[in-house]
Amino acid sequence: MTRNRRTTLALMALAAACATLGTSSAQAQGDYPAKPLRFIVPYPAGGGTDTIARLIGTQLTQRWGQPVVVENKPGAGGSTGSLYAAKQPADGYTLVMMVESSHAVNPNVYAKPAYDPLKDFTPISNIANVPGVMVVGVDSPYKTAQDVAEAARKAPGKLNYGSSGNGGYSHLSGALFGNTTGTQITHVPYKGLGPALNDLMAGQIDVVFDNMPSSGGLIAGGKLRALAVSSPKRLASLPDVPTYAEVGLKPMNQMSWYGIGAPAHLDAAVLNQLSAALKKTLQNPELVKTIEQQSAIVDYQTPQQFRQTVERSNKAWARLVKDIAFEKM
Repeated sequence: MTRNRRTTLALMALAAACATLGTSSAQAQGDYPAKPLRFIVPYPAGGGTDTIARLIGTQLTQRWGQPVVVENKPGAGGSTGSLYAAKQPADGYTLVMMVESSHAVNPNVYAKPAYDPLKDFTPISNIANVPGVMVVGVDSPYKTAQDVAEAARKAPGKLNYGSSGNGGYSHLSGALFGNTTGTQITHVPYKGLGPALNDLMAGQIDVVFDNMPSSGGLIAGGKLRALAVSSPKRLASLPDVPTYAEVGLKPMNQMSWYGIGAPAHLDAAVLNQLSAALKKTLQNPELVKTIEQQSAIVDYQTPQQFRQTVERSNKAWARLVKDIAFEKM
């Protein structure tokens, strides 16, 4: 090959590379998103995380004119889908629900966590803060949280509670209930709260420590009975249901956060566009109304603010796991 020929090919390769970089930059700055997005939900369809994800996905689809396709990948209390999302390209076309259960509880209850909640993800924004709720079946003999605690004291290990999976928020909530009341309740893990709630309604298990987005409709529909909620004050939708603090279970009276993230090392320009889109989306009165109907509180945060939320929450759960002497899995 002649020297001129080699020089020409080198220049052509350089031009192609520059064109590719220019296209990528243009997409990051102005043409994003140029194709459908995947929205990973590390829990089954029908739960609170899934409910919020689909509300946001629908709004983003309308805003962008590009489909935002929700993909449920449950398992291991949210770890399976979260790990899957972390391994996807950081190109802005894979989003993931980053919630307190999967990104603050799980990393602190496993001896060898599958992922780092901050190093392996790009926090984008919190979406909402969600009250927890202790629920039983409508035919359950338990009318109050104290009833459950008293029954558990009389027969240690006989009562059971379902959760979204080992190490998840609902699992730790049950462990915290036992620690706070000095009782022992047997844990029954499921692949998501949806299946657990089905068995609760069928009378197969005794209690579930859930969140309002997934249980609220079942409570309103007369299929579940709420015994207590985690909220600064009683919920407008459940005025007769006391907070955990009111029934002497103050350590359980904390709302949980539900946010959105992406794989680590997301391009800054894409991150800014996603943040701006979510800010506008969460200002939509109809969406706000719908989320509030789930008894959740809309809480947009900048990427930096949301990162700080995740950091604080991990520190808090690390302390809690130690305080209740939870044996890591």
